[in-house]
Amino acid sequence: MSKRIIIAIAGASGVIYGVRMLEVLRDIDCETHLIISEAGKLNIEIETSYSPGEVINMADHVHPHKDMAASLSSGSFKTSAMVVVPCTIKTLSGIANSYNENLIVRAADVTLKEKRKLVLVVRETPLHKGHLRLMTLAADMGAHILPPVPSFYHFPKTIDDIINQTIGKILDFIGIEHNLFQRWGDKNEIQDPGNLTVC
Repeated sequence: MSKRIIIAIAGASGVIYGVRMLEVLRDIDCETHLIISEAGKLNIEIETSYSPGEVINMADHVHPHKDMAASLSSGSFKTSAMVVVPCTIKTLSGIANSYNENLIVRAADVTLKEKRKLVLVVRETPLHKGHLRLMTLAADMGAHILPPVPSFYHFPKTIDDIINQTIGKILDFIGIEHNLFQRWGDKNEIQDPGNLTVC
């Protein structure tokens, strides 16, 4: 059976990460289950050239944000991993405190209790101690905290390069092969373009 991946798009800035995740998984042998919050839909319209409908059409299955009777609410519905991308602080708080008020938080709670892989792409800066405490709580329960922090050793030239590097890091963790970014250690391919100075 192909991998069954839950993608949740919450209302933080950076919804393009969730869109790109769906685009990549659409071209791989994965079954995607999508949840988008209402704020996530709004941000898709604000921050991207996509409509929420276009993003929804990228997924194999779509579940309403408030549908607590969805298959994803039960641990008996087997999944390989879940990615909340981007993850708001409110969603992080719900997950860290098992406050299952919507399907994103409930599906994440199920992922944790079933010992499956959960990635939280937390999109906030700067972070105060309360944010850090929530990340620690979620990490202690088994969540993988993966903020979209770009690397520059592969000399990204476009925004797509930066986005793809974060998506590649997510795919690495959930065990999906890809070639979205250039890895450290490939001496033959990493080349300084000559216009950057490292201090």
